Amino acid sequence: MSQTKHQIEALLATAGARPLHRFGQNFMIDRNLVRLVADAGEISPGDLVIEVGPGTGTLTEELLERGPMVLAVEIDRNLAALLRERFADRPQFALIEGDALAGKHALNAELLRQIRSARSRGQRTRLVANLPYNIASPLTIELLLCGVDLLAFTVQKEVALRLRSKAGEEAYGPLSVVAQSLASVEVLRTLPPQAFWPAPTVESALVRLTRQDRLGEEAAAFGQFVHAVFSYRRKTLRKALGEAGYAAETILAQSGLDPRRRPEELTPEEFFQLYRLAHPPQGAET
Repeated sequence: MSQTKHQIEALLATAGARPLHRFGQNFMIDRNLVRLVADAGEISPGDLVIEVGPGTGTLTEELLERGPMVLAVEIDRNLAALLRERFADRPQFALIEGDALAGKHALNAELLRQIRSARSRGQRTRLVANLPYNIASPLTIELLLCGVDLLAFTVQKEVALRLRSKAGEEAYGPLSVVAQSLASVEVLRTLPPQAFWPAPTVESALVRLTRQDRLGEEAAAFGQFVHAVFSYRRKTLRKALGEAGYAAETILAQSGLDPRRRPEELTPEEFFQLYRLAHPPQGAET
């Protein structure tokens, strides 16, 4: 059963907590939304479901009712204590108290260990969460990189548009290229501010990323290449590659791409073509 605004306020008061802007805390108060987010995760009993930013546990309860193991990650110590007490009798529930990220490009060590352990057992892994806006972009990429099978989450609409944006569109950038190289991207629906408390100042969206890894062990290096070249998104490819430290003339001659095009105009497939020429596999002839 999802919690109303008044129930959330009461739980926060009991825990000595309040919504903290620095943690991006906006609690779901729409019962239909809670079910919709859980449905988007396509959960089966026995899955490992990661919930980052569980708050007072309204989505957590919905997830547990569907039979998976739920691994919650909560940075707010007061909310972590509340969750431990609330789900103390649920053996399928586990909690990591801390930040889901150990850095901009690194997951929390315990979270990473749990994901790897689940994958080694052949257990399906999912992220199902109302993500804090301030960590959504790096977190989703890091979870895809470490092998999480499916991510279903609410996020700021602007981030959702960046995830699915196509070459040449204003929102298109490194996040678009890397996400679309690692997964299929669906924006399932837009959500009004009133679905959350406190109401955010922007619209949100429900997003689903289904992992379709096309990069293998090279995903991290490819991401670094994309960020480097995209730093010069409005320059020509010739200038952008040169400024990023690559042999532009040689790479472009081999690629067949028009050197007058700009990074913001390249598809993810074309970015990988350039990456492969800039970073040939070990042992390959250059």
